[in-house]
Amino acid sequence: MDNASLTTQPIVLTPGDVDLKALRRVHAGGVPLSLDPSARAGLVAAQAKVRRIVESGDVVYGINTGFGKLAQTIIPTERLAELQRNLVLSHSAGTGEPLDAGVVRLVLATKAVSPARGHSGVRPEIVDALLALCNAGLLPRIPSKGSVGASGDLAPLAHLACVLIGEGEVATPEGEVIGGAEAMKRIGIAPFVLGPKEGLALLNGTQVSTALALAGLFGAEDVFAAGIMAGALSLEAIQGSIKPFDARIHIARGQPGQIAVAAAMRAVLEGSEIVPSHADCGRVQDPYSIRCVPQVMGACLDNLAHAARVLRTEANAASDNPLVFDNGDVISGGNFHAEPVAFAADIIALAVAEIGAISERRMALLLDSGLSGLPPFLVRDGGVNSGFMIAQVTAAALASENKSLAHPASVDSLPTSANQEDHVSMATFAGRRLADMVQNTAVVVGIEAMAAAQGIELKRGSMPAPTLGTGVSSLPPEGAQPALGRPGAGLKSSPLLEAEFAAIRERVAFIDQDRFLAPSIEAMRTWARSSEWPEAVRSMLPSHA
Repeated sequence: MDNASLTTQPIVLTPGDVDLKALRRVHAGGVPLSLDPSARAGLVAAQAKVRRIVESGDVVYGINTGFGKLAQTIIPTERLAELQRNLVLSHSAGTGEPLDAGVVRLVLATKAVSPARGHSGVRPEIVDALLALCNAGLLPRIPSKGSVGASGDLAPLAHLACVLIGEGEVATPEGEVIGGAEAMKRIGIAPFVLGPKEGLALLNGTQVSTALALAGLFGAEDVFAAGIMAGALSLEAIQGSIKPFDARIHIARGQPGQIAVAAAMRAVLEGSEIVPSHADCGRVQDPYSIRCVPQVMGACLDNLAHAARVLRTEANAASDNPLVFDNGDVISGGNFHAEPVAFAADIIALAVAEIGAISERRMALLLDSGLSGLPPFLVRDGGVNSGFMIAQVTAAALASENKSLAHPASVDSLPTSANQEDHVSMATFAGRRLADMVQNTAVVVGIEAMAAAQGIELKRGSMPAPTLGTGVSSLPPEGAQPALGRPGAGLKSSPLLEAEFAAIRERVAFIDQDRFLAPSIEAMRTWARSSEWPEAVRSMLPSHA
């Protein structure tokens, strides 16, 4: 099946078994969602158990009591619908810019999957409405701030639940903002009068923090793959050694990510004419940013793989409270506490920061003529032209910013709800900050790849070495004939890297003299967020494996 067919193939959500490939497609959009029909029986059975509790007059938290610190307050049966509506409205207290469309699609999908596990007591029709909104592209406007990631993502999920009762705001596919009642009308479903526990089940849960962390994971995979390709291009540009990628080195250590990255580097460089051209150059060791790509990027990969396992589990979890079980027991617990998500998001943040950090160091290496053998700042007529000088400053600024953003959110906690919720995860911020970090790293890696392509082209033209110490290159004018016999003159890299080189040149031209550089940097940021990577690289990514 080709990628186009895969993109439009409907996704059937089987609670407990939704994989990362499906979640990545949900995030990307343009694919219809449906619930596995086998899940409906569990939904119906759990709702029937809740109804029997109400009819029996038993007092059970979350069904006929107040919430949080008000759990001891018993609510009369005739006021249960009012209780659920008031819960949704009072908790719709979020602030900040709305979550982006891909994250909201993930929230809708995972919020449908959670009660479909059969432990929530929510009507099947509510799950149908969540998926219908997603399929119609009618996405609730969910403020991005206001959740501490415990008792669930209460405020943001309340904004989602508002739409189901005909309140709140919804963004249409055309960018229009409409009311919740109008959105429900467009999907042909009357706004709900929520039954016992339904409002609480919609508000409890980790779906917003999980969706944010998943979006961060998918972005991290993109920049990880781009970092591998940029690193390989940089190695070719400086005519670095491939000996550090020998499989025996990495097997001797045994770290799986390191082994996989070394194998990917060997595959990406396979068939290069540049690699054997400098076999006897006398260089003993490259700087760590080249030599230790498997060790650093492999550790990043291992962390991403761990975070991916946690997030896949959480995306399939029953994470509201209380939970209904087959024997009729309704048990209050704490599955809404998003500590696993917070840790996963913090781990992703560390990986994203390091992908950018090592990329920026390779970028700096390329510009240092004493180490790279390339003209200072990768430009002819240096002095008159500054070349990549300030592009590297931009990369350094963003890599440094990511260091601050990588500070773990999960170690913070601020009690809420009159100390009933006295330890919280801060998972929602942990996930939300990943978007900025991924964009920063995409710029850094994109600049590196653009610089590496420049270096390869300069070497390919076999330009004489620069005059060191003056900042002025002794390069001949553009168009001069290559000097025969010099390593790199006219040689091609591997087929995979030549294809990547061509893709870069489609976006940005060789810099023969200074020009307005910001559009080129933006073009390379979009390159770094591409998912069209060679199979040797793509197969390592958790959501592609």
